[in-house]
Amino acid sequence: MSRFLLAGGGTGGHVNPLLALGELLRDQKHEVIALGTKEGLESRLVPNRGFELVTIPRLPLPRRLSLDSFSYPFRLAAASFQVARLIRARSIDCVVGFGGYASAPAYLAACFTRTTLVVHEANALAGFANKLGARLTKFVAVTFPNSNLQGARVTGMPIREEIVASASSYDQQQARIELGLDPMLPTLLVTGGSLGAKSINDSIAESLGRLNAAGIQVLHIVGDRANLEDISQDGYRRMAYCKAMDVAISASDFAVSRAGASTVSEFAATGLPAVYIPYPVGNGEQRLNAASIVKAGGRLIIADAEFNSDYVSSTLIPLISHKKGLISMSKAAKSEAIIDATERLAEFVLEAMDTRARD
Repeated sequence: MSRFLLAGGGTGGHVNPLLALGELLRDQKHEVIALGTKEGLESRLVPNRGFELVTIPRLPLPRRLSLDSFSYPFRLAAASFQVARLIRARSIDCVVGFGGYASAPAYLAACFTRTTLVVHEANALAGFANKLGARLTKFVAVTFPNSNLQGARVTGMPIREEIVASASSYDQQQARIELGLDPMLPTLLVTGGSLGAKSINDSIAESLGRLNAAGIQVLHIVGDRANLEDISQDGYRRMAYCKAMDVAISASDFAVSRAGASTVSEFAATGLPAVYIPYPVGNGEQRLNAASIVKAGGRLIIADAEFNSDYVSSTLIPLISHKKGLISMSKAAKSEAIIDATERLAEFVLEAMDTRARD
């Protein structure tokens, strides 16, 4: 048995692969401890999955010159030494990082303690923490082949087992019933990711009448930050957060979503056709996340400013109403999926430990 420290958090793109790998390692009788912050999604999701969560201060990288930018190196060093003490106290054999606020201190701590370090990058473009981690270890795994971390192993995105299984094990009509939807109506899943997306939420709200008039019901996951009450009515179910995404995906014929790495990978693995609306702020990684599946014909991509009620009427409704087209898009999406990504990453982690042991 080995002891693993899995570091990451903040958003679902960091937490979900951590949980997927953690569950597989736990099934293999290894000990798993998670490292995150009190503010991120991990504070709720990790304990719910039965893992111990150790928290450190949230350390966002300052984007402009300020007092925070001067104190950041000292706060980062303090957090790193805190993690180093944890590694020594718990006899951690390997640190695996997934990016996010908790990862940079974990990477430095692994370096200080000469502990095996593996970095997994979810997005096509790595952020600060994983760029740092990739400089400290040769064991780097990525989700997408167009990653900007050169020389990394393409393992795909670790996906929770229930998501992968849902494509074949869940009855669509039963899934709709469980979610309070009409079992016979075509269903559109709308999600802005774990944090939500106001512009998508607003456009769907404006288009709900047109969608319902076309015989399409909507399962709308608005995100924790939307501050909107859950609603269940004919043709429309709205919720802040969905604990059973496997059921939501199984119930749906089509999706409208941001293009976060977890979402792109989960929809591909289950063959759910989608229109992706990349997050308009940032370094453009979401557009690149969806690039290979869009090229294969499994998805469409549109700019945030162009997704409105007119687009819903002119493009989205005809797409959802064309069953043969949906089948073709589903097959194309699955052709780009790596459904055994969790197993691939676990093998890579154990390989890294074996290589370090021989060095």
